[in-house]
Amino acid sequence: MTNPFDDSDASFMVLVNEENQHSLWPARVDVPAGWSIAHNEDTRRACIDYIDANWTDLRPGSLLAAEEHDSTVG
Repeated sequence: MTNPFDDSDASFMVLVNEENQHSLWPARVDVPAGWSIAHNEDTRRACIDYIDANWTDLRPGSLLAAEEHDSTVG
């Protein structure tokens, strides 16, 4: 059996968690708790393109919020 994340012919989705972290996810695998669908079932390439366009800052959302708060306080 091959790794479902490496199957270039399979359908994928893009998931996002509360920290705004994105994940390429095989469409045939259940969405894990704590994640939601950000981009519906599509080709692997289209999902990677979505991630590249929409997850431009890899820092967790809570860190970004803390840094934003620190910059407004000081």
